[in-house]
Amino acid sequence: MNIYLIGFMGSGKSTVSKVLAEKLSWELIDTDEYIENKTEKSIRDIFADEGEEGFRNTETECIRDISLLDGKVVSCGGGAVLRSENVKLMKESGIVVLLGAAPETIYERVKHSTNRPILNGNMNVDYIAGLMEKRKPAYDFAKDIEVVTDDKTADLIADDIYSAIFENCNLGNDDVDEKLS
Repeated sequence: MNIYLIGFMGSGKSTVSKVLAEKLSWELIDTDEYIENKTEKSIRDIFADEGEEGFRNTETECIRDISLLDGKVVSCGGGAVLRSENVKLMKESGIVVLLGAAPETIYERVKHSTNRPILNGNMNVDYIAGLMEKRKPAYDFAKDIEVVTDDKTADLIADDIYSAIFENCNLGNDDVDEKLS
């Protein structure tokens, strides 16, 4: 079993996945880093050279690779759920946790970022809100659990994820500890 963290860019996936992986003593995989290592290109360069479709193809290949592994906390790119094949692979190999945040929170977290190709030229709350709304059905379909990240520390969010998985699995404490170790 893996735990896949999904959500809009800036929802906290990278930060929370590090804390959660440490708490569980699991290996962390960031899909963007995985893609960059596999292709030996930056995400920005993949978008520039191959467009979003080329990037999404590579992302799907990488999620397919990761889905064959076990005991990983996986921080997925914000658009990973836009392909049903990715969602199927994640659901078959783990629990999918949506990290939710308000558009204003997202904006505050990403406003100084220069490595968000989807937001290039559109770094504002209204654009972010619109894109989040457009992606909402995909996030809602993919998620097994949702944890809101607004005004919470990464440590508290990781604890919320652990609790949500415990409640979702209907397992006793010992069973959860065994399944998550």
